[in-house]
Amino acid sequence: MATPINPEILRHIQDNALERFSMKRRLNTNLYVIDEVMTHENKIHARHQEINITKPTAVVFVDEDPLANWAHKCRYLLYDSESGRLYKEVKASFPPYLINPPDHFKAFHTPVVHQNPMRKIWSLRRKILFPLRFRKGNRYAILFSGASNNRHTNDLEFLYRQLMNQYYFDAENIRVLNYDGTVNYFGSPQPVSTWPGDGTAYTMIVNDAGTRQAFENAIDALKTKLKPDDMLIIHTNNHGGHNGTESYLCTYSGPDYTASDFAAKISELPKFADLVMMMEQCHSGGFNDAVIEASTADRTTFAAACTEGNNSIGGPDFDPFAHDWISAVAGVDPHGGALVSDPDYDNSGKISTREAFSYADDVHHYYDSPVYSAYGVDAGDQHMHQKWHYITIYREFILEELRILYDTLDDPIKYRQVMKTKILPSLTELDDKWAVTPPKPDEAQKTIDKIIQSITQESGAIEA
Repeated sequence: MATPINPEILRHIQDNALERFSMKRRLNTNLYVIDEVMTHENKIHARHQEINITKPTAVVFVDEDPLANWAHKCRYLLYDSESGRLYKEVKASFPPYLINPPDHFKAFHTPVVHQNPMRKIWSLRRKILFPLRFRKGNRYAILFSGASNNRHTNDLEFLYRQLMNQYYFDAENIRVLNYDGTVNYFGSPQPVSTWPGDGTAYTMIVNDAGTRQAFENAIDALKTKLKPDDMLIIHTNNHGGHNGTESYLCTYSGPDYTASDFAAKISELPKFADLVMMMEQCHSGGFNDAVIEASTADRTTFAAACTEGNNSIGGPDFDPFAHDWISAVAGVDPHGGALVSDPDYDNSGKISTREAFSYADDVHHYYDSPVYSAYGVDAGDQHMHQKWHYITIYREFILEELRILYDTLDDPIKYRQVMKTKILPSLTELDDKWAVTPPKPDEAQKTIDKIIQSITQESGAIEA
């Protein structure tokens, strides 16, 4: 049976640990204690690093960069549990428990927190975005987060919403692999309830846990589906590290996923049009060369939050790099707010993967070191949709009509379905027609109005 540390000795150890830092460092360092006496029978497993215990020991864990994703600099202070004297200090890159820490792992100094439970952000009424024309071919996505914290799960939800609501992906073409196979994560805030973007319930369908096997199963399922005109988006999140030879991605359980193994699995895919990779975890830039070389796509783009040797920063609700990349392709931030600048740098009417990275790089957190690569003819011009030929002239008028449709249906899921099956096909047919024979100015708006109003009335009547 585990023996708790003598309270007086524990107090002395905690004081001593804190006294080792200047006031400035105290404000930026979180400290934890394992409130059990560890003996030579115990070992500390800091991910791949094993720390041996040689005598009865009290352990203080020092997180030197609490806002960063793992792996990053940390330390273990080993104290004699009887005298309270420090006898060893061990540098490391991971905590003793990445997920689900036991009750005896206790925080006693945490000036740096990701989540403020008293914070409240006003949620805007849903912004109606201008519809995007379907691109040629089918579109698939794999969204992965293994040892998730709240911000990692929130990033996945943000991207999922954009793929569904802005780009009208088929739900069955998106595989979400998160944490334990649910919309869950380790840490605050608990219980998991609403997405912080707009305060509504999470909408993503989590298909499996964030494990290596689940990812490989998702790749295997695509082997018979991907066709020459298709696109695949892969987003990875949570934590990562470097084993001295290559970068790796942390998983919920089981082995880490090294860059070489990850790329080898991707190389099993058949030929297809576009692979879009966006990685948020620490040391994610180390996947760049392996992915580019292994890709079977005609065009591949790779974007990562940091270089191979660096960590990525996290935030209270979202990881900054993922937040900015997704915001660029969405046209709005998670709260429905305006972006710092227009990511459509070439004024083409569409956001390419190169532009999404450029925007994220332009506004990136100083801690991050974004990485980008592209391979293939016009790879940087990858996009999830096509450009309209003509109807953007009537952008504001169409947005007004779509607001009426949304308010009539009063349900985002129904709105998405009507947009996908009726509005977009009708506008595409009209746009193709006008690209050949432009309408008279006084007839165009009437035609658009007639089409959208007819669908609005029909859809409203069906729901009624």
